[in-house]
Amino acid sequence: MSAANVQVAFWVVGLLVAMAVLFDFMNGFHDAANSIATVVSTGVLKPQQAVLFAAFFNVVAILVFHELKVAATVGKGTVDPSVVDHHVIFGALAGAIAWNVITWWYGIPSSSSHALIGGLVGSVIAKAGASKLVASGILKTVAFIFISPLLGYLLGSMMMVLVAWLFRRSSPLKVDNWFRRLQLVSAGLYSLGHGGNDAQKTIGLIWLLLITSGYASAEASGPPTWVIAACYVAMGLGTMFGGWRIVRTMGQKITKLKPVGGFCAETGGAITLFLATALGVPVSTTHTITGAIVGVGSVQRASSVRWGVAGNIVWAWIFTIPASAFIAGVCYWISFTMF
Repeated sequence: MSAANVQVAFWVVGLLVAMAVLFDFMNGFHDAANSIATVVSTGVLKPQQAVLFAAFFNVVAILVFHELKVAATVGKGTVDPSVVDHHVIFGALAGAIAWNVITWWYGIPSSSSHALIGGLVGSVIAKAGASKLVASGILKTVAFIFISPLLGYLLGSMMMVLVAWLFRRSSPLKVDNWFRRLQLVSAGLYSLGHGGNDAQKTIGLIWLLLITSGYASAEASGPPTWVIAACYVAMGLGTMFGGWRIVRTMGQKITKLKPVGGFCAETGGAITLFLATALGVPVSTTHTITGAIVGVGSVQRASSVRWGVAGNIVWAWIFTIPASAFIAGVCYWISFTMF
């Protein structure tokens, strides 16, 4: 390969890395609602305080989640790395970013995680067909579309029942005062889990890009340190700007929350995220916290949950992977044809 070709390849990779970091920023922006909606809707923190609080824990997650199991699943366990090239990565990122923009605009809390997985799947299918997908990784990711909200629902509702029993003799004012403090702990834990799981997805994609373009070794134990740091910081910065359209849907439209309910939803969601990250499963923080919020609301009173809003959110979950995959396939074809 000539020096000129190496230089072109370097800049192509550089631009795709920048595009991936932009997606990571958008992931934080789009999914900020997952971390802050409950703590804002209960009035424990003001919006600007909440996004700074969540962003801090998104970045601090780099010190907690040392094993990059989720990144490995995205980078090596979802598609056959041998068919991935810069056109595939471009298609995957374009599909994920486009779906994120569409759902943000309409205030729909869809999954950035599954948009990225769907984009990668659609781009690879457009290039080489479905035979180049890794079935075990895809099935694990798809299974948790259902498992993570159900687990969030169960843990959120169980926490609510447990707290109601423990504080059955306490006055509502005393309970409210206690959980206004405790919700800071639960919100911090949820933001920690959010950063730990979501930042790793972009790390995995950049790692895959570097390996397939010859800038990293497939035998390496992990991606370069700068990739890890860039993704966690980009996630935190995105969260700082916050997707306020989605915050309103998550914090107010599904069900009305008090601090005790916010604490239970966030704690249930955080446990789910920590478990999934330990197992290396790229789950949706959106699915998880939505399930937990619905669980808390249904314990209080089934009629307090706006099931129509929840139903619309579920439809967005169902369409995310195929929609982002379709857009990614088109973008791959355009990239391959024109460049």
